[in-house]
Amino acid sequence: MVLSTNTSSRRARRWALGGGLTALVLAAAAAVAVASDGKKGDEAKKPAEKVLQFNASEVVQPKQLALPAFIEFSGALVAPNSAVVRAKGGGTLVSLAAPEGSRVRAGQQLGTLDLEDLRQRVAERAASVEAARAQADQAERSFRANEGLAKQNFIATTALDGSRAALDTARAQHAAAQASLSTMQVALRQASLTTPISGWVAKRHAVPGEKLQAEQPVLTIVDLSTMELAGLVGTHEVARLRPGMKASVRIEGVETPVEAEIRRISPQAEPGTRSIQVTLGLPNQDERLRGGQYAVARVQLDDPEPRLTVPRTALVGSDGQQQLWVIENGALKRRLVTIGRVDAEGGRVEVLGGIGADAQVLAGRYENLREGAKAAVQQTAKSEAKKAG
Repeated sequence: MVLSTNTSSRRARRWALGGGLTALVLAAAAAVAVASDGKKGDEAKKPAEKVLQFNASEVVQPKQLALPAFIEFSGALVAPNSAVVRAKGGGTLVSLAAPEGSRVRAGQQLGTLDLEDLRQRVAERAASVEAARAQADQAERSFRANEGLAKQNFIATTALDGSRAALDTARAQHAAAQASLSTMQVALRQASLTTPISGWVAKRHAVPGEKLQAEQPVLTIVDLSTMELAGLVGTHEVARLRPGMKASVRIEGVETPVEAEIRRISPQAEPGTRSIQVTLGLPNQDERLRGGQYAVARVQLDDPEPRLTVPRTALVGSDGQQQLWVIENGALKRRLVTIGRVDAEGGRVEVLGGIGADAQVLAGRYENLREGAKAAVQQTAKSEAKKAG
């Protein structure tokens, strides 16, 4: 009995354990099913990724265009035709009727000098000429007399030769005195203060009443009909310039640019600068330009062949690492590019590598763009009608 009772108890425990395990398995399966259904529900509730829409005007393709290059240099305008009026002789400046900024004509008398000292020198040289002439006449008379005596054998031949040498010496001294007188006469004629060119009085170096020395500056005259601009160009660029090329010059105080022409290119670089001086000529018939005005010259170099270009506004990043945003296969892609020439006026930049000619490039800069984000170009009504037709 006892054995029977123990056997029944063991069977009861087995059934209890089996039932518990079955319940646990069923509960776990139910939990998995519920979790799976919940996950599917969350996926169904998750919104689809948005597609960035760009207008047709916001997406461009690279264009083959010629990009002219420019070389710029700056400097101050100068008047190449200028002259300094100097006192040709020493004397007191009596008057000077040419204030700074006044216009003068070639040959115009600008002032007077007290030339009494110069006149005294002319008179002294004239007296020297008369004395030399008298000596030459006396030497010639002596020679003629000795020549007659020599024919009669009253004097030796050596005495006649000495008389001839004295005559030659006297004649040379007379010629030297005459030349000295002529020099002083020329100095007297040139001593008046007259201007050699037409132009404007730029500066006065002396005032009336001042004692002047020979060759002392009195006035500076400048001719403004032609101006020049000299600037420095790097040795790596100057080889592309040549005399006769046209340039556009912007001058301070002048609204419109002035056309100019390259006149001279220095044969060697300035010491310590690795730059070569280039000189432009500017016509200035109306004389509105003045010396010393600051100017910037720009020389355009034509492009022999077209280049692959994009709008300058499409570039993103620093100068050392330029990038473009493009749309490829319906997604945004970032492309590193190498740039070449830049046309600042036209707003275009040359792309040397990184994209092809058929790339779809974002023409402007946009914030918070993400690589790989879906993107598309909106079709205009005109393009859709053309596509449907």
